[in-house]
Amino acid sequence: MNSPQDIIKNKPYLAWYIKDIDGMSDKSVLEHVFNYGDWDDVKDFIKIKGLNESWKLFKNTQKNKRSNYKPQIEHFFSLFFKIHAQTHSK
Repeated sequence: MNSPQDIIKNKPYLAWYIKDIDGMSDKSVLEHVFNYGDWDDVKDFIKIKGLNESWKLFKNTQKNKRSNYKPQIEHFFSLFFKIHAQTHSK
């Protein structure tokens, strides 16, 4: 896989209602992977984009008034990135 969109192409049920998968932003792919994917999908996304870039995309989404993350997903990945992204960047 070379792009985050490839994750959705391999598992179209993650975003079954989107016709133009290549037109999806990385932020949108991240939301779909976190909300509907499994741990392997998460690892694939982080492998493609990198831990810090994934963290930045997640943080930028959280700043919006409206977030598409399920509350428990947002909480989990807030803790995940707090531990791993900050530790990794030191």
